[in-house]
Amino acid sequence: MVKQLEETVNYLKNKGFDKADVGIVLGTGLGKIVDDIEDSITAHYHHIPHFPLSTVEFHSGKLIYGTLYGKKVVVMQGRFHHYEGYDFFEITYPIRAMAGLGVKNFFISNAAGAINTSYNKGELMMLDDHINLQGGSPLAFKEVSAFGERFVDMYQPYDPELSKKALSVAENKGIKLHKGVYAAVVGPQLETRAEYRYLKIIGADAVGMSTIPEVIVANQLKIPVLAISVLTDECDPDNLQPVSVQDIIATAAKAEPQMITLFEELIRNLS
Repeated sequence: MVKQLEETVNYLKNKGFDKADVGIVLGTGLGKIVDDIEDSITAHYHHIPHFPLSTVEFHSGKLIYGTLYGKKVVVMQGRFHHYEGYDFFEITYPIRAMAGLGVKNFFISNAAGAINTSYNKGELMMLDDHINLQGGSPLAFKEVSAFGERFVDMYQPYDPELSKKALSVAENKGIKLHKGVYAAVVGPQLETRAEYRYLKIIGADAVGMSTIPEVIVANQLKIPVLAISVLTDECDPDNLQPVSVQDIIATAAKAEPQMITLFEELIRNLS
């Protein structure tokens, strides 16, 4: 595994990927930030040694490197999910590869359902904590000690300094940014009314099918993380309405300009 990761990182470096300030993981319907990257270099997943391939039709499959507001960024356009049949090491492999390029901060986005009934469709939620309901860990494999500490403390998985800056940017830009607990499930089916009730009881404000494995690995690597959910549907079990993937993508696309503003302002002001 260590040798595979070295081969991946060397391939990217030979292609022109270099030291990066920020690694960005883009969620469903959140891809347009790449349009603002200057002097970009693109590596398609199927060309990168040992990289998984995205099987979700609405997820791209590219790693993009370049400059955004004076900072070097690596953007993962198309992530991997447990419901695609990938194990947790494969899901988080790109995080380890970006860390190998020297990434100092991770910005992660996702599309999520709003469990908290005071949150509305189309709004943003910054992850303050999470609940892992995916039935596994990206640290649960034999060779994990070669990549870092096995028993990672998750008392504060989301960086308080980045979170504070995000709230400040949101206030200055007039963006409504909630702060809450994200629960990750396997999917790909959406939840039943009973499951939404359960998630609310255990303290979740939003639910999705990604992000937590990447956050766990970033914490193992001791790299600060900020994660933002676009709330794409309202999951009130007493007033539940049918929702389709197309609806979710459309809502994410409408909220995307706010997400881009938030990320770009944070990047602009990174020391």
